[in-house]
Amino acid sequence: MAEMDTEAGMLTAITHAHVFDGERVIDDQIVVIDGAHIHAVGGVVPAGATVIDARGATLMPGLIDAHVHTDMDGLHDALLFGVTTELEMMGYWTDQERKEVAERDDIADVRSPGMGITPPGGHPTEYMPDSNDERMRDYAFPFVSTPDEAARRIAALVAEGADYIKIFMEDGTALGIPGLPVLSNETLLAAVREAHRYGKMAIAHTTTAAATQQVITAGVDGLAHVFIDPPRTPELVAAIAASGVFVTPCLTLNSSVMGNNGSALAADQRVRSRLSKKWLDSLCCSMNTYPQGSLGDVFATVVALHEAGVDILAGTDVSEPLPNLGGLAHGASLHHELQLLVAAGLTPIEALRAATATPARRFGLTDRGRIAPGARADLLLIDGDPMTNITDSLSICGIWRRGVRLTTC
Repeated sequence: MAEMDTEAGMLTAITHAHVFDGERVIDDQIVVIDGAHIHAVGGVVPAGATVIDARGATLMPGLIDAHVHTDMDGLHDALLFGVTTELEMMGYWTDQERKEVAERDDIADVRSPGMGITPPGGHPTEYMPDSNDERMRDYAFPFVSTPDEAARRIAALVAEGADYIKIFMEDGTALGIPGLPVLSNETLLAAVREAHRYGKMAIAHTTTAAATQQVITAGVDGLAHVFIDPPRTPELVAAIAASGVFVTPCLTLNSSVMGNNGSALAADQRVRSRLSKKWLDSLCCSMNTYPQGSLGDVFATVVALHEAGVDILAGTDVSEPLPNLGGLAHGASLHHELQLLVAAGLTPIEALRAATATPARRFGLTDRGRIAPGARADLLLIDGDPMTNITDSLSICGIWRRGVRLTTC
């Protein structure tokens, strides 16, 4: 378990920092923490405050990974890299586990839809343990085949505490297993309608242009992936922009499915010092299920969407340290995602927004993603300037989760 600062709750003033507030660099160089929240930005250092001189460093909001599949260990590793919130896109959490996450400050926070909406045999059940394996009870899929079943399933998910609804429309093309069952359009429409009836966002998993057009027409609120098959057409980009959805491209995942591994990331001492061997080994693998894909084409799609006004969110789709899910690791891969967003054509500040203020806004997390009075003191201090050199984001010298400083940094 990571060590935490025992002086949580006292006034702390971080001074002389370059401050990225989640949207822009601001002139104020003093941020005061009082307990779990930011007390002030700018002004003077309060009497009696503990002062941290951050001269030459950059202070920014804690990072948000907008696409993960996680557990307590994943939340622990995420926080080690300044990822203070993970937005899960399918998983299983008991009420007691959710309560534990909310009360601990040595792991990242989490939001989750519970299990996803998928038909019998649909994605992602090809990754699940054999049905005779007792672990399968944690991945129980009440499959959905009809609009009525979708309505009942979503009612159950909402009752179980789902923060949003995840809908799978994956035919397996990008996974190297084409022909997977997919929901009928009528069932898709019912799922979106029911999610909205309960006031929940409907977030769709799609990896093809055709499925993307289908879910956009159905009225989803967000895309958990960007399509990776050609062609990208101006009409599809315009339709996505007009719909108002956000897109989480998961470029680190796309790179892995196209045969690229994360060995360079694993070799970085800033990563090696924070990850276990099993995760470092997994980082050095790749999925390689769509080697015919072009990462350059995906980059161009992301830039076209961004230029059309689509909100881009930083997410990784990291899950478990397995060779067939390789190239990814909790926390570390979000920094890789930032690098890939910049490689695609976003500026460093635009990439940082995609991991702070933008996902907070799109997921209704009004208490985080920004440095402002009253916001949660989820903060990341960087030795360097990631607004100029995005790779500096890994040079972490301070992490706070609800005002409690992680002392292993």
